[in-house]
Amino acid sequence: MKSAANGPASGRLSKAERRRQLLDTALLIVREEGTDRLTLGHLAARAGVSKPVAYDHFSTRSKLLIELYKLIDSQQSSALREALTAGERSLEETAGLLAAAHVHCYADTSGEWHAIGAALTGSEEKEAVYQELLDGYLQLFAAVLKPYCEVADAELERRCVGLIGAGDALSAAMVRGNCSEADAARTFAALIQGGLRAHSQ
Repeated sequence: MKSAANGPASGRLSKAERRRQLLDTALLIVREEGTDRLTLGHLAARAGVSKPVAYDHFSTRSKLLIELYKLIDSQQSSALREALTAGERSLEETAGLLAAAHVHCYADTSGEWHAIGAALTGSEEKEAVYQELLDGYLQLFAAVLKPYCEVADAELERRCVGLIGAGDALSAAMVRGNCSEADAARTFAALIQGGLRAHSQ
């Protein structure tokens, strides 16, 4: 029997609720102890459940890391959509909102995104998942910027690939303490505006 201090007994949560509790606990482990400490056994102990419960949800450590990766990506995309709902805006305003939302997601996860990604390096599963998530985020990014750019869709997507890469690099620099969140967002916003204003030859 597990202590109630570690969470409800395993029978009290639905499968979806238990899965979310395990993912939240896993993220906490990464934040407090690092990815090396994230094993299914340690996750079970921290969540107050038996090992079979953790294995039933994720089966392998790699699958757990992939689910964490997806969770953070979902939070990033949701934050981006929320920041850009309703109202007409200038390119400058839209670029500012895009940049701030993108950078803030990295600040909010305090480096977990990079740590989890690094832990999955070399995994074919991770590469496939990463590409899927990147494609979805890219489509959202391009759709938001399309009204401000007259280039062909394929060219816009290529520019967005470069812009998102720049945003990731700036966010990583911020996480390392090389610049503030405000500085990273301001620079990223300037890059977005410059990237869209350049005319295709």
